[in-house]
Amino acid sequence: MLIQFLTAAGVLAMLTVVPGPDMAVVTKRAVSAGWKDGLRTVGGITGGLLVWGVLTVVGLAAVLAASAAAYTVVKLTGAGYLVFLGIQALIYSRRDRAQSPDALPAAPVGGPWRTGLVSNVFNPKIAVFYTGLLPTLSPPGMSPHAGMALLVLIHAMLTAVWLGGYVLLLAKARVFFQKPSVRRAMDRITGVVLIGFGLKVAATQP
Repeated sequence: MLIQFLTAAGVLAMLTVVPGPDMAVVTKRAVSAGWKDGLRTVGGITGGLLVWGVLTVVGLAAVLAASAAAYTVVKLTGAGYLVFLGIQALIYSRRDRAQSPDALPAAPVGGPWRTGLVSNVFNPKIAVFYTGLLPTLSPPGMSPHAGMALLVLIHAMLTAVWLGGYVLLLAKARVFFQKPSVRRAMDRITGVVLIGFGLKVAATQP
């Protein structure tokens, strides 16, 4: 059981550190509004994982994963939200150009916790991942529901630690990221990345 548990934790860790929409959303928030907003965004993302975890344990995520119509609705909603965040970042990069060098960056629209939560809840790939992979990683000797619930908690914890550490790393380089030219470049990069992830999510098949 211990070997199975460590294997599952290792797989979840590898999936957590792979760059994706969550990291792009966190980067945008942390660079634009500071490390506190960045950590709140991480909290929202973690909350989104727990929402999917609850849905998985009660079986609703399996229904979503099996329903093409439901999957498409969630997929397009999530893709649209990521594209919206990307366009917002690109707009801010143009606004910052007209500001004085010492001006603070424009605050992103919407609360950071809500931004993280919405971006994660409307990511149908989490439903597919939780219903397709977690049951195979569930430690033997535990009930399927208890095993999946434990793995969801581990995944949420790993995500919080990884993205939280990433935010604090960005905070160490705060002076660098507050330079107008760097700020504009980061807004443009994260904007393009978020739009790219949005289009990728929209094109994803169940």
